[in-house]
Amino acid sequence: MTALIYLTVNQFTEKHPAFTTGGLRALIFNEKSNGLAKSAAIVRIGRKVLIDETKFFGWVESQNGGAK
Repeated sequence: MTALIYLTVNQFTEKHPAFTTGGLRALIFNEKSNGLAKSAAIVRIGRKVLIDETKFFGWVESQNGGAK
């Protein structure tokens, strides 16, 4: 079983500098229209927004047709 890694927006952008805080927040804000909601990569606990790292990068791959 793969360990789940949940990160806040700030933790995610520190770990993955290719994503800016503003850019990531825009993706999350538009998650219903860009397909991110279907990936279940965004988890909300109250007001806290967490990102499932594995699911998020699966969604990123799907945006490019899954090209390797």
